[in-house]
Amino acid sequence: MSETPAGGWVVVAWAPDVFGSVALDWALADAERRDRGVVVVNASRGDALVDDRFALDEQLGELERRLTASGRPHEIRQSIDPDVAGAVLDAAEQLDAKLVVVGLRRRTPVGKLLMGSVAQRILLGASCPVLSVKPGSVPD
Repeated sequence: MSETPAGGWVVVAWAPDVFGSVALDWALADAERRDRGVVVVNASRGDALVDDRFALDEQLGELERRLTASGRPHEIRQSIDPDVAGAVLDAAEQLDAKLVVVGLRRRTPVGKLLMGSVAQRILLGASCPVLSVKPGSVPD
């Protein structure tokens, strides 16, 4: 990892879908505005044979190209972790992140009860501000 940028780090909870894409849009906009670097966290519980939220090599390559094109210092962290929210929160804590960005997905009350909510854990557990965004939103 490179030196800490003047404005610190933004951590993004990212998946190769519309939720991850909008979170990355907002994180890059904040990083540009505030002279920050971006750390992208892509994690999977590893409890399914196929997890479409865990990026494939070609998706990681496209992500790397986008981050490089932004000109911002960056890092991609990918892991199998039974606590996906914990992986994001750990990265934010390690880096003394100034912001965490997460894309919100609509969940039913029963779904939240049975599966929990990664976004909710991040919102409640982060020691820095958390920006939650929805697909269709566009950074200013």
